[in-house]
Amino acid sequence: AGRPEERLDLPAGTTLAALRERLSGRGLEMARVIPICSFLVNSVSTPADSLTPLTDGDAVDVLPPFAGG
Repeated sequence: AGRPEERLDLPAGTTLAALRERLSGRGLEMARVIPICSFLVNSVSTPADSLTPLTDGDAVDVLPPFAGG
């Protein structure tokens, strides 16, 4: 995404699944990477298709795929 941190104002009731869609719409590279990323909401691994609404102050970490051990 080209930045270590970003703050977004989201409509009430936005879910992680909806946020993921929004991020995927930011260009071809994002559309390619977002579907294979992992997500943490408040440091807890969360399914990318989660329909639980995010709340004010939630921190969402988007982790691109990486290799290592």
